[in-house]
Amino acid sequence: MAKTVLIVDDIPFVRKTLAEILTSAHYQVVGEAADGSEAIDLYIKLRPDVVTMDVVMPQMSGIDACRRIMK
Repeated sequence: MAKTVLIVDDIPFVRKTLAEILTSAHYQVVGEAADGSEAIDLYIKLRPDVVTMDVVMPQMSGIDACRRIMK
């Protein structure tokens, strides 16, 4: 079974490119988020195996989102 991935980045092109790369590497992309707040909500809902996280994003940084997810 493929590992599930949540992609978090505020730039749509980056999310699309990462999704293509991960899909071709046999990962299952289960969600995409454009900021840290959305990432937290999707993480709780989807419980992916892996999260790719941009560091600099509007509203909430990737670092702050990671800290909240890890709690």
